[in-house]
Amino acid sequence: MVRCVPGCSKCCWDTEMVLLEEDVERIERLGYPPSSFSYVDREGYLRLKNVDGHCVFLDPSTGRCRVYEHRPLGCRLYPVVYVEGGGVAVDPECPARHTVTDEELEEAARILPEIVERIEEERERRLSHRS
Repeated sequence: MVRCVPGCSKCCWDTEMVLLEEDVERIERLGYPPSSFSYVDREGYLRLKNVDGHCVFLDPSTGRCRVYEHRPLGCRLYPVVYVEGGGVAVDPECPARHTVTDEELEEAARILPEIVERIEEERERRLSHRS
């Protein structure tokens, strides 16, 4: 997985990161209550919270993530992203985009459809519990 450019944090601002339940469980084990960093949106997706326009875990004074070693899977895969209807791509806005190897892109292309499927399954479970 791509290592972040120290202090960059560009992707941590106005994030719309979708989380897996396993992401929440991993971060919760660090002592963070899930409600302090995640929420379920109107469509039933589990998402990372923003505070003052940035990810709740970003330290804006240093540009570093407070949970970097335990960050969500989507953050670990970034700048490789899944574009609905377009498949896997490298975000052209990321300053580290040039560091993504062909092997990393191929690996992401292999696992991202499964991750998207898991996200949708978890979403459906949450929606069915609302009814």
